[in-house]
Amino acid sequence: MTTKEKVKVKPLADRVLVKHQEPEATLKGGIILPDSAKKKPETAVVIAVGPGAQDKEGKLLPLPVKEGDVVLLDKYAGQQIELDGEEYQILKSDDIIAIVE
Repeated sequence: MTTKEKVKVKPLADRVLVKHQEPEATLKGGIILPDSAKKKPETAVVIAVGPGAQDKEGKLLPLPVKEGDVVLLDKYAGQQIELDGEEYQILKSDDIIAIVE
């Protein structure tokens, strides 16, 4: 997956569109995990970002993330959506815990 995916969704305000990274299917010892044993991925790649929220004076507050960033998410944040057979999640920027470097 490239970080510059073309999607037909543009998030509004302080919303962010992300795509989860798939967890490893094989453990260090060579054990292959079935899908039912994998936990929900907590990291995702930012695909698109909204323009930002507005403060009380109407000034635009930029988001702390940009397209291509790998981020750590709150466990139950956001809304799952499907576009062209791919699964994405759209969430508020406040639901992003950290940027993974």
